[in-house]
Amino acid sequence: MTEPAPDVRALIEHVAKALVDAPDQVLVNEIQEDEITVLELEVAETDLGRVIGRQGRNARALRTLLSAASARCDRRFELEILE
Repeated sequence: MTEPAPDVRALIEHVAKALVDAPDQVLVNEIQEDEITVLELEVAETDLGRVIGRQGRNARALRTLLSAASARCDRRFELEILE
């Protein structure tokens, strides 16, 4: 039995909405490039610090989740946090 491919965009969106004060302003756009899928995360300006975290810890944790999902579905993902 094969498992369906994980919806990585929804995963990042769900985690980001849990971090911010304005979850209705969280947007995740998926851009397909050659061998990489770029996920652009956009949040309210006041929530940018919450997504990045102290010394970038939250951003690093999001990228770690993305890396684990990449290994699971044999695709390469990259996270860009937009201002």
